[in-house]
Amino acid sequence: MDRLATARLIAERLDERDLPDLVALHLDPDVSRYLGGIRSVEATGAYLAANLVHWDRYGFGLWIWRTPDGVFVGRAGIRPLTVEGVPEIEIAYALVRDAWGRGYAGEIAERLVEHALRRLALPSLVGVVMIDHGASRRVLERAGFAFEREVVHAGEPCALYRLSRLAGDATAA
Repeated sequence: MDRLATARLIAERLDERDLPDLVALHLDPDVSRYLGGIRSVEATGAYLAANLVHWDRYGFGLWIWRTPDGVFVGRAGIRPLTVEGVPEIEIAYALVRDAWGRGYAGEIAERLVEHALRRLALPSLVGVVMIDHGASRRVLERAGFAFEREVVHAGEPCALYRLSRLAGDATAA
């Protein structure tokens, strides 16, 4: 599915045309502090290329999220991730600073959960969040994820959250 929507946002499959918005997002130090640091233009280009290949390989990935009038809100989606040697599918999101505190992350997370667990019938999703990223942890908790354990991911202490399809069905009923 190349397009998703929520009540206030439209998401489209990642595309080469999204590079300028991704570069601006990844160069923002406030946004990037929880993404492993600022990414250069070249690193963001490589990130985009890898995510385009991911779409072709798996049929899902990251979407670019915008308001109906085209304002860039961020990137978010689902993708494979290895956590401490175990393959998982993660929910991932990063929003521009102007979108913080507006409920967009929660809206996006709920839509991604519905898409991943119901439409794609994935058995579970994980969220991996730096321990001190309270806002992102609250987004996951509100979307029905439960804290599972602390992990080290990309050299950082993180919290691993999980939502299974059964739990997702229970919360959607």
